[in-house]
Amino acid sequence: MIDRNQKQEPNITDEWGDPSDPDPDPDPDPDPDPTNPTSFDPPRDEDEWGTDVRGGINGTLSVGGVDDDDGVVGDLKRCLVDTFYGTELGFRASPEVRAEVLELVNQLEAANPTAAPTQEAWLLDGNWVLLYTAFSELLPLLAAGSIPLLKVKRICQSIDSENLTIENSTTLSSPVADFSFSASATFEVRSPTRIQVQFKEGILKPPEIQSKLALPGNIDVFGQKIDLQPLQSSLNPLQEAVANLSRGLSGQPPLKLPLPGNRPSSWLIITYLDNDLRISRGDGGLFILAKEGSPLLDQ
Repeated sequence: MIDRNQKQEPNITDEWGDPSDPDPDPDPDPDPDPTNPTSFDPPRDEDEWGTDVRGGINGTLSVGGVDDDDGVVGDLKRCLVDTFYGTELGFRASPEVRAEVLELVNQLEAANPTAAPTQEAWLLDGNWVLLYTAFSELLPLLAAGSIPLLKVKRICQSIDSENLTIENSTTLSSPVADFSFSASATFEVRSPTRIQVQFKEGILKPPEIQSKLALPGNIDVFGQKIDLQPLQSSLNPLQEAVANLSRGLSGQPPLKLPLPGNRPSSWLIITYLDNDLRISRGDGGLFILAKEGSPLLDQ
């Protein structure tokens, strides 16, 4: 006889109609098994591989404004440097090279890992070396590098966000001496990407006289190679005079000069910034710079 007061278990069948035991109630908040790493949920900002997925741009990963140089952005940077290699900072770049450089710049700007460059002093500050420019006002200076026995050795820009100062410096090299001059400026932050630059004065440093005159083997004058080896021996008597001149100029203070031109101020928009590459556009010009010590300077 069946006791009607006894609680009846419901009949449970599987999809084939066979009796099936009910599943036990799942633990609403199971404790992770310390012996089973898969029982732990990944952190909120990590995927199943443990990779930080915050700030990824165009398939690359970024942390604190620093891009993954082994990813797509790193390939773009290396390709960009290879494209303008041998153009003398852009002075000898052909229209085809300039177009290719601009296309690569556009791709990097679209993948900019630093949304507010002017607020990231640890990335922005430091000494930046010019790699390429399309700024027309720099062309006369770059043209000096085409003069026989004279070349543009380096153009740099030093930024100090704490004191809001910028110094642009240029070094020209010759067999006799290195000549350096710079322009100091202050700047004001106008937006997360834009600064307004106010130039103050020019500074002409005493030339660094070479301790030994070293002429190149030949020079190119209007497409004609001129052999300079015969002149090398005749310069030997001048070595002591050059050394004396170098000692006399050492320790001299730099000469401060008013800046030429009618435009003492300019603006600069930083369109790409990471730990070793900066792309800026200002007053119609394009500037690509690498931070001092960057491997991009060795390519």
